[in-house]
Amino acid sequence: MSDTPWRKGWVEVAGGRLAYHRTGGSGPVMVLAHGLTDNGLCWSRLANALQDRFDMILLDARGHGESARISDGPPHDPGVDLAEACEALGLVAPIMVGHSVGARAALDFAALRPDGLAALVLEDPPLLPLLDAAKTERRRLGFQQDVEAMQALSDDGLAERGRQSHPTWDEGDSPAWRSSKRQVDPRAYPEFQRPWQAALAAVTVPTLLVCGTVADGSLVKDDIAAEASALNPRLEVVRIEGAGHNTRRENFPAYLDAVSNFLSRVTGY
Repeated sequence: MSDTPWRKGWVEVAGGRLAYHRTGGSGPVMVLAHGLTDNGLCWSRLANALQDRFDMILLDARGHGESARISDGPPHDPGVDLAEACEALGLVAPIMVGHSVGARAALDFAALRPDGLAALVLEDPPLLPLLDAAKTERRRLGFQQDVEAMQALSDDGLAERGRQSHPTWDEGDSPAWRSSKRQVDPRAYPEFQRPWQAALAAVTVPTLLVCGTVADGSLVKDDIAAEASALNPRLEVVRIEGAGHNTRRENFPAYLDAVSNFLSRVTGY
């Protein structure tokens, strides 16, 4: 996947295995769950910034990176994948940080394992209603077509698409982004089983919802943020100016300050 100095490994989950990179070290364990079509190494900038404080696990979700492909049968549950991976790795109450669909999976994990985390960070999760079967199938088909079209691009074409779609990103975020687009399974569109409201209400650990502004593309509208705050008194909400859905990629210094300060307060590290 990369020439990083971090240790590379795989962990067995039901129906396959998930790939990961791990920074190591003596600090508390932090599991990083990436967004749709990304891979674990898309967290590299954050991992480089925090690896002296935390033992960070950059996980490839099912159907992404070098993890198992999507198999026939019932849809996979990303929250269950996270739970099984943490159990197989022998992790006891890690910190979990997720972005987008990875944040939604991390939220489900926190609800499934109320005592299984030390803290939770959700970067611009899609806090949206569950879809019915027909809408889910349309979304899945559209996603498959988009991925296949992207993977048909030349390397130069893919790089140009990245520059046009994300002109404000640091260049250091681009290599992992491009690599991840080559690796994603066109059938990797997830289907969540639990309403986000029920999942959030069940979370028992300090939680940070960090997102950009709606004007810049954040998925977390003000009414959703207010509903989330009302559902769980342990939730803090921080909006990052000059950033949208890819909050850390669009204003990394402000994102890093928000996450770092939150973790220092709630974990002591």
